[in-house]
Amino acid sequence: MRDLVFALEYQPGCNRVADTLADHPDARIRSLSLHATTERLWRVDHATGTPAALEALESALLTADYYADCLATRDCGATQETQVLDHTDDTLVLYSYWERTAACTSVPHIALDHLGDGVMFETRHEGRHYTWRLVHSGNGDVAAFFDELEDAVGDCARMEMLRAADASAVTGEADDGTAGLAPEREAALRAAVEHGYYETPRDVDVGELAAHLDVPRSTLTYRLRRAEEHLAKRHVSREQSADRSSTTL
Repeated sequence: MRDLVFALEYQPGCNRVADTLADHPDARIRSLSLHATTERLWRVDHATGTPAALEALESALLTADYYADCLATRDCGATQETQVLDHTDDTLVLYSYWERTAACTSVPHIALDHLGDGVMFETRHEGRHYTWRLVHSGNGDVAAFFDELEDAVGDCARMEMLRAADASAVTGEADDGTAGLAPEREAALRAAVEHGYYETPRDVDVGELAAHLDVPRSTLTYRLRRAEEHLAKRHVSREQSADRSSTTL
């Protein structure tokens, strides 16, 4: 089995959910389940955030012109349904389902075409960044998958490759501290250290650092956050391993 992780960074105005998350930086959406056949797609998502963020997300996700994960740039005419399964002050759980038309396409459907049946999907959406983890047999055509995906998203999103590895070597979430940092995240972290972003007080703020690196501020913030998560999880994992080793001595 192969593990494939990549991110789509949506441009403003191209994806209502990405726009809403960009307006509410503390909000997150992760998939609890995601399944697709050649004719259908259905998923359950768990969103967290402030009450205002969740109200805005619910509105975006329930709007008839938004079909979960459909990459069509116009109304594709699909039969779709979205239901709120739970909504509290800090949690929103939704079920989404749609049946394809000839105009419909999505990441899972493109994956089925090029990576074969039995692909498992895991997603995390924050700000304009939509991270996908696909576990597949390894027998498909990954290059053709990315070529078709690039054509489908067009100018609406930029793709960022994060990892391609044996799934047996990866456990947990898309960036769980057991594998190396993606090159873009490592470069962002090194630049932040070299330019004094982590000094107290800071020598440079995130906007200045983003301008120096010639990347959008949201992109740099996302890369630094994921890099920091990686390092924190690796540190805790090492501490736990050391504790277990000392206990067995």
